[in-house]
Amino acid sequence: RTVGGPARTGFRRMRVSTRPRLSCEWLHSCSGCEIGLLNCGERLLELIDRVDIVHFPLLMDHKYGDGKSVDLPEADIGLVSGGVAEREHLSVLRAMRARCRILIALGTCATHGGIPAMRNQWPIAQALETVASGAEGERTTAAAACLDRVYSIDEQVPVDLCLPGCPPLAATMVETIERVLDGAEPIRADKSVCETCPTVREGSGRKAADRFLANAAYDAQKPLDTMRCLLEQGLLCLGPVTAGGCGGREAPLCLRARVPCRGCYGPVRPASNPLLDMLTVLASKGIDHRTVVDRRSLLRFSGAHGLLKPTVSRR
Repeated sequence: RTVGGPARTGFRRMRVSTRPRLSCEWLHSCSGCEIGLLNCGERLLELIDRVDIVHFPLLMDHKYGDGKSVDLPEADIGLVSGGVAEREHLSVLRAMRARCRILIALGTCATHGGIPAMRNQWPIAQALETVASGAEGERTTAAAACLDRVYSIDEQVPVDLCLPGCPPLAATMVETIERVLDGAEPIRADKSVCETCPTVREGSGRKAADRFLANAAYDAQKPLDTMRCLLEQGLLCLGPVTAGGCGGREAPLCLRARVPCRGCYGPVRPASNPLLDMLTVLASKGIDHRTVVDRRSLLRFSGAHGLLKPTVSRR
């Protein structure tokens, strides 16, 4: 229940008789997924005993191309984190797909665009002007060959398995790779954060939605299962429309900290729109959707697949 659903091509079981080869690549990402994988400790050492890592930019210096001509080693399993924001990302991604038998989208940036895809709500020219200009309004850096928007990797190449999270739970990453190596079906997320949250629900609550940083009402000396549902308290919690898994077999991580879910695991249903689904949830709770200050922020982790687009000006 901690692994994202299959991509459009479905998952292919793999069992190899020789020592499998593992390749890892990052695109438009922060390296959080890779660092999370390295934080697995002894479980990672056990995994390394089973595979040959043939490509991993965070761990090894491997000159593999200039963005135009990419030369990657063949691998049985490929992990790709980050979305596709520029032509170099696209070239590297296509090379990974061509050289890997099974390709796994690692992290929400790869599966749904992640935070970088928030750029999609502005035209590319406006985005570059905003982030790459100095105080005098002149471009301070050479702009990369940006695409028209930030894409998830399954929008550009076929993907065998999606593993969302920002980053995915460390143990889940290792478990997923191990199950693929064993030819077993990966455990998939089939519940939302809300379905794995133990807070108290009464069916309705406040009629207006507070911003994320508003304080929740709870007793720090009491367990989580005595706290009132944050959404019913009026806090904008995306638990009903977000895939579960961040807490493993325990309660969701944000809720343990007594703060609302921000949606970092992406939509609970692969082809859904969290913005529309969340507005429906608010209506069912009696919360006025007009009190949501920034509706587009509901797509902060899921702006790929054409969900976030530039606003069209109307007279």
